[in-house]
Amino acid sequence: MPSILLTNIHTLAPMTGTLSAPDAVIHDAAILVRDQQIVWIGKASDTSPLYDFMQRMNLRDLAEVVNLQGHIVMPGLVNTHHHLYQTLTRVLAQDSGLFNWLKTLYPIWLGLTSDGVHTSALVGMAELMLSGCTTASDHLYIYPNDCKIDDEVRAATEIGLRFTATRGSMSLGESAGGLPPDKAVENESLILKDTRRAIETFHDSKPFSMTHIAVAPCSPFSVTTDLMRESARLARAYGVRLHTHLAETRDEERFCLDTFGALPLDYAESVGWLAGDVWYAHSVWFTGPQLNRMGSCGCGVAHCPSSNMRLASGIAPIRLMLNSGVPVGLGVDGSASNDGNNLLGEARQAMLLQRVTDPTFDLFDTPGKTAQRQAISAYESLWIATRGGAAVLGRTDIGQIAPGFAADMIAINLNQVAFAGALHDPLAALVFCAPRGVDFSMINGRVVIREGRLNTLDMAPVLARHNRISTQMIRREPVG
Repeated sequence: MPSILLTNIHTLAPMTGTLSAPDAVIHDAAILVRDQQIVWIGKASDTSPLYDFMQRMNLRDLAEVVNLQGHIVMPGLVNTHHHLYQTLTRVLAQDSGLFNWLKTLYPIWLGLTSDGVHTSALVGMAELMLSGCTTASDHLYIYPNDCKIDDEVRAATEIGLRFTATRGSMSLGESAGGLPPDKAVENESLILKDTRRAIETFHDSKPFSMTHIAVAPCSPFSVTTDLMRESARLARAYGVRLHTHLAETRDEERFCLDTFGALPLDYAESVGWLAGDVWYAHSVWFTGPQLNRMGSCGCGVAHCPSSNMRLASGIAPIRLMLNSGVPVGLGVDGSASNDGNNLLGEARQAMLLQRVTDPTFDLFDTPGKTAQRQAISAYESLWIATRGGAAVLGRTDIGQIAPGFAADMIAINLNQVAFAGALHDPLAALVFCAPRGVDFSMINGRVVIREGRLNTLDMAPVLARHNRISTQMIRREPVG
């Protein structure tokens, strides 16, 4: 069985602690990986324990030794919400809020094809991986022409990303009171049939699985109440998770009140969508009592700070969510509402954005004064990006660097201009200093990035194809 030793690590941040009790970083560290999992962690300078362990485990040879001198290593980041196809339509509707932004882009997205879904997924996944992501969830909810969720699953397999594909859907067209044009919606029986097919074909519930499927009607303003209920029944019959957009904007809140006579969370609860197997994207406009209800059942949130700022949706109350026991992960959201896929950058935005709304932040270090922390720290933002994301996706095998966990990890070279003067706290430097790409990444025991370059796929022809498809779609030309 192949084994890889990562050694001479300057700083290892295993993220095995909790939000309230951070674990200590380890200097001069080494990690032994066997197949797809971590089997040993220790000091690089003390080789005796490693050799003893290898002898006990009958590990005579190492397939590779990776020298990570001068690097900080941490678990791979987890992206809990995305729309990968939107890499094809970046920087459009630049000054619009969510509803007008969607109405501008829906007609363009109707030109999407199977090749477009596959190609855009490769581009978005590559950008995610280069920013430190090792597990991603994507929400594909529009299926014109020959598009299928299979196109994204195939892309993840090719590029080597651990992937949760959420089979999204829209069934409530404009003529029936919804937001999307009628041409963008699907028949509900066909949605449920294809969702069942996707689960049976691709979902793998075994430890270290590379592919999960979740059920994901798009939003209250694009699907019917019946589809929400039937989707919940379908997901629970198969033991998979549920995902949707909820409480993203005030417009959505008004839609729910006008259409259902209920606030978004009350509506979600009425159709069986307030439970521990559910996670919502955004959740900007929930109140404290609502978050307590979510926390009591373990209903999670994908926090997408850059998208919320780009569309002027508001600032999600992340500290209040954490205090209420709500599982929180990070998401980059759509590549046309962000318009990037830098997950480490989202960790930084999450940390900084909470400080904008915190009136007591300057009291934390004031002698003789106490205040409940409202902002989130560097450690907490990275914990959300790893452990939090794993919890939101229902994964107990990722998010930590510890024996028995999946060998998903990233390394960043600290010897560069961006970190000069910050080496006294390398972990905090990752989010306080300017975000950048990773130098090394391993997913499921496979090295996917070396020296800052993706080595699982030649991206040059992919980018050329992607830009051709993008141009054709934006010009409303036939895609081919």
